[in-house]
Amino acid sequence: MNVSDFIIQRLTEWNVNRIFGYPGDGINGMLGALNRASDKIRFIQSRHEEMSAFMACAHAKFTNEVGVCLATSGPGAIHLLNGLYDAKLDHQPVVAIVGQQKRTSLGSNYQQEVDLLTLFKDVASEYVQMITDPAQARQVIDRAFRIAKAERTVTAVIIPNDVQEEKAVEEPERKHGNVFTGVGHPKAHLIPSDQELKQAANILNEGKKIAILVGAGAFSAVDEVKQIAELLGAGVAKALLGKAVLPDDLPYVTGSIGLLGTKPSWEMMEGCDTLLMIGSSFPYSEYLPEPGKARGIQIDIDGRMLSLRYPMEVNLLGDSKSTLQALIPLLKHKEDRSWRQNIEQQVADWWNTVADRAAQSANPINPQRVLQELSPKLPDQCIITADSGTSAFWYARNLKIREGMLASLSGTLATMCPAVPYAIAAKFAYPGRIPIAIVGDGAMQMLGMNELITIAKYWKEWADPRLVIIVLNNRDLNMVTWEQRFLAGEPKFEASQDIPDVPYASFAELLGLKGIRVDAPENIASALDQVLNADRPAVLDVLTDPNVPITPAHIDMSQMAMFNKALLKGDPESVAIVRQLIKEGMQGGMA
Repeated sequence: MNVSDFIIQRLTEWNVNRIFGYPGDGINGMLGALNRASDKIRFIQSRHEEMSAFMACAHAKFTNEVGVCLATSGPGAIHLLNGLYDAKLDHQPVVAIVGQQKRTSLGSNYQQEVDLLTLFKDVASEYVQMITDPAQARQVIDRAFRIAKAERTVTAVIIPNDVQEEKAVEEPERKHGNVFTGVGHPKAHLIPSDQELKQAANILNEGKKIAILVGAGAFSAVDEVKQIAELLGAGVAKALLGKAVLPDDLPYVTGSIGLLGTKPSWEMMEGCDTLLMIGSSFPYSEYLPEPGKARGIQIDIDGRMLSLRYPMEVNLLGDSKSTLQALIPLLKHKEDRSWRQNIEQQVADWWNTVADRAAQSANPINPQRVLQELSPKLPDQCIITADSGTSAFWYARNLKIREGMLASLSGTLATMCPAVPYAIAAKFAYPGRIPIAIVGDGAMQMLGMNELITIAKYWKEWADPRLVIIVLNNRDLNMVTWEQRFLAGEPKFEASQDIPDVPYASFAELLGLKGIRVDAPENIASALDQVLNADRPAVLDVLTDPNVPITPAHIDMSQMAMFNKALLKGDPESVAIVRQLIKEGMQGGMA
């Protein structure tokens, strides 16, 4: 057994059964070991190392296990970074294993020699180590996994290619300087003190207008969140990473919050007297209550995230489920339900507004309509992924999550390109479920099209071959275009924003997948039925209108002034924009 064989064996002891990666001579030893252990660990080959890191991140998000990615030295290791930062910023446990040049060549300006310890020092700030002696392998791998799991973060292990081939030291010699580590991470429950729980309960019992905000940290406490919302007569808003925490058919769920959020979420935050934040680090403080107007309580398992976005009166350090279970018996049922009734009415009105906006005509297709028609057709237990950009906007607004569904995107990094690799990782984790990726054409051109090749490589082995990619094809880097208008007061810069019209459906067909292009709204429903019931993965390429505005639930006067400034400077799409804005304004307007 060499060092690579031992590492792969150790990974199996950490319950790893899948590694996402791309080959290279810097990891030849690891690849050989994977080949010899192919009955225990599966190597999933992506088209690009960045995609491997996204897949590892998605695996962690959808399974609550540690995701693992593998890349060669130098350029391969560099390619991992964006996907690893996605995991780091969304607090996902991912271990990156990367090769390095031989130890004797390090420091000689050798080919593909990169200072990987320095390169990974930020993204894997909690733990990055290079194995320089076979006796290190056991403790470095064990610590990388334990720290990734304990801190919910990225760790990195660097292995020079000569070390990979050396004889393994499974049990280091028992002498001074050697350490002996074991496998496993406990499932502990962290609960705040009784005094802190009582302080929080008193505030919640005194409040008359309670607003709850949940993020990804609340996934373990779904039943408890429902129970506390009922006790307090509260409404529940969802940060983008928490979209699937509660289903949208609950009448008190106000939906997303922030720029991509809903009007009921904005109004609830403006009107509440008490804010309970559970497992969320939602970054945009301007969408939370004005400091001093609401009393705040926050629950988070990471003490560094407490009172970070809002000056909380009580900070509860603990996991969401255990903390809420301890808190609920201290709460009183609120008899006055007027606050809740008002929220439920606003939510009902909002869903009508969303439907009306989606029904408005556009040139050629209103992107809202695509997701509005998709929403009731979503298969049970499906897994939804979305890319960054306006595709995330319509994902947040128009899709109604039901019980049992999973959904995610790049929350904090908000990077382009994760939707397709996320869907692929979801399919490997749950071969019998249907992933649906909502992708903009910019992200599709950047890297998404390449991963159609990965889908074509593997799809015939899946229990259910269906995987759906919906491309919102507006030939524009649309989110940036709107940000130029609203945030910078600049008209659309066509040289930077216009992108080619690519036949994504035809490309899918070339690969043996199903592809459908839609350019008329009356054909959306039929096309959705076809891709959702296809006998293979499918790409739905929908030609959408880039001038349908991403209307915020609340827009302040400074944003409107910037927008008007952009139009006055001669935006090339000003006539079409104004036409669509008038249609939007007739369907609920802006807050």
